[in-house]
Amino acid sequence: MAKFLVQKSDPLCGTVDISGAKNAVLPLMAAAMLADGECIINDVPALRDVDVMKGILESLGVKTEEMGPSVLKIQAEEISTNEADYNLVKRMRASFLVMGPLLARTGRAKVHMPGGCSIGSRPIDLHLKGFRALGAEVISADTYAEAIAPEGGLVGAEIYLDFPSVGATENIITAAVLAKGSTVLENAAQEPEIVDLANFLNKMGARVRGAGTDTIKIEGVERLHGCEHTVIPDRIEAGTFMLAAAITRGNILIRNVLPDHIKPITAKLRECGVVIQMEDEGMRVIGDQKELVSTDIKTMPYPGFPTDIQSPFMAFLTTVQGPSTVIETVFENRFMHVAELNRMGANITTDGNKAMIPGGSTLEGAQVIATDLRAGAAMVLAGLYAEGTTEISEIYHIERGYERFVEKFRALGANIMKVNN
Repeated sequence: MAKFLVQKSDPLCGTVDISGAKNAVLPLMAAAMLADGECIINDVPALRDVDVMKGILESLGVKTEEMGPSVLKIQAEEISTNEADYNLVKRMRASFLVMGPLLARTGRAKVHMPGGCSIGSRPIDLHLKGFRALGAEVISADTYAEAIAPEGGLVGAEIYLDFPSVGATENIITAAVLAKGSTVLENAAQEPEIVDLANFLNKMGARVRGAGTDTIKIEGVERLHGCEHTVIPDRIEAGTFMLAAAITRGNILIRNVLPDHIKPITAKLRECGVVIQMEDEGMRVIGDQKELVSTDIKTMPYPGFPTDIQSPFMAFLTTVQGPSTVIETVFENRFMHVAELNRMGANITTDGNKAMIPGGSTLEGAQVIATDLRAGAAMVLAGLYAEGTTEISEIYHIERGYERFVEKFRALGANIMKVNN
């Protein structure tokens, strides 16, 4: 099984280009099923999750074609089945995002319960609540969910989400764009990836307004056509490289980044003493201008501090002066990386959804596990700072969400290599 070997590195320096966002491209690929023409998506990252989504679409009869580096063509003129392939669905949480487009386009959708990172309970009840509100008959079993539109098709409705779930917001929007009449979705997720999806759908002829706020209005249309669209930059990858500069006390220019999408990360790093400045080419992050100090973070739905950057940020906080507190409010099982950091000498304690980091730790290389995608990135960051060699296993989690991970880090001077046992 493949592993990463990471050794203490000098301050990382150089330039890195951020790839298209994983959490944006997957719902875009699913939404392309709504069009009766070709959709061209640019800046598609080469990721395991993207390959899985391509496989799911192809299992439904959708044609996909790589037209060049980072360019994907999707043609959904004919959909041959209403049921997504279980063997693919079980590999990725985002596979459930095909349900809304499939229901809207064909009138029926059956999707098995998805897999993905084990970071806590991520129920699909809000997705199904939305489908029911649009008039669908919903069957929810232990292993699958099925939705069947009424004979006249889905009908717009007023829907309130009990929690601003990103996935539910995306699934409901894609189900509602072809529904008859108006849909108002309240307490909707506000993430940039939601805005990107709405922009993509509107290019296809949809009428979606209010994306990026907590109230989204959708006027149903009869059909959608193909379009061309470029994926937004990955704000979590950008945050990871910002932290790489910080933890190694380096100097990195990050290109293809949208500063508005990473304001919480920028604010917290500046509180710690990291210098972040905008230049003509991008964002420069400098970690060696002054002694870095602690801060507290609390994850929240966007525009709050992103849960996906919590574990990499915690790795950084182990290295600064002073105690820190991290409170996780989004996923209840997102502290699995704490045990791995403690193997390296971090001495973190937890109490429910709160983690206390003493700071100023002398980390030592150890054998650790990438317990999930972002925890894997945290282990790499800790390994760059730690004395000796850090051996990270189960790196398939990392490769699900970071494009050319090793190559990008090595180009900045990181001592990291991938080995196959």
